[in-house]
Amino acid sequence: MTTKHVLVTGAGGFIGHHLVNHLVGKGYRVRGADIKRPEYSETEAHEFLVADLRDAGHCAAATDGIDDVYHLAADMGGIGYITGNHAVVARNNTIMNIAMLDAAKDAGVGRFLYSSTACVYPHHLQTSPDAVPLREDDAWPAQPEEGYGLEKLFTEKMCEYYGADHGIGMRVVRFHNVYGPLGTYDGGREKVPAAICRKLAGIADGGEIEIWGDGRQTRSFMYVDDCVEGIHRIMESGYAAPLNLGTDELLTIDELVDIVAETAGKTVRKRHDVSKPQGVRGRNSDNSRLRQVLGWEPSCGFRQGIVPTYAWIAAQVNAGRAPAGRPRALEKAG
Repeated sequence: MTTKHVLVTGAGGFIGHHLVNHLVGKGYRVRGADIKRPEYSETEAHEFLVADLRDAGHCAAATDGIDDVYHLAADMGGIGYITGNHAVVARNNTIMNIAMLDAAKDAGVGRFLYSSTACVYPHHLQTSPDAVPLREDDAWPAQPEEGYGLEKLFTEKMCEYYGADHGIGMRVVRFHNVYGPLGTYDGGREKVPAAICRKLAGIADGGEIEIWGDGRQTRSFMYVDDCVEGIHRIMESGYAAPLNLGTDELLTIDELVDIVAETAGKTVRKRHDVSKPQGVRGRNSDNSRLRQVLGWEPSCGFRQGIVPTYAWIAAQVNAGRAPAGRPRALEKAG
């Protein structure tokens, strides 16, 4: 049987790096592409292109000879970054996504998986910490998060149109808060589990950490190994409409802090800052359709997944390797 050649964009970033290694282990020939190479561990990709995917020529080179595209590349980060950079995030991602869709069409790519986000869901459905799990159909009528969520929802529709008009097998994955080792944990683009792990690693037992918001806002969190397994299963599923990929284990941010502190073997004093961005009040994933399509869903609970995550971040912090202003991948992490 002929080996399938696949492209992972965003392969220098967190999810993309793990996905490359996962697909290599599955026997694919993998090409990675990103604006930079991975920060914390060498890639297992057979080829790696350092490329700016806002450039159509770079996209053409990346997709040349490729059967399937896993398009994870994006300009994104934590809540502070995406709420403070609406214009640059929306512009960078829109240019990159259209360039990648055009390159995939011109290269005759068979399947194209687009990494979207739970930020596409309407704000009015996420105003209570007692979050009603969000179903895929809830995205319309639309009221996504400004900037990042809006451009993601727009690109979901562009994928639908390119699939219908050009015969590309489309897949759309809506990530819900992915965490794990080898992810950004400092510098402004980190997500909340990584930020809390970094803060806990940097204080003595009984110390104080700052928490954005009142701590009662809620989210669900998915371990990266479940994420990459789900991505591959969705690509192989034949299902073209958007699918949630996350857990339905709802935690308050204060509960998350308590679990990380327990993992670290420390007690902690929480100082809440309600002036800082905190996003929607509550968000959870409805996995009914994911179970129906795949007969599978993420299974790693937060208490289990945070153990290797905290251990890795604490090792970086204790070794003094916290990143300081180095360039970031244009990569989607959810």
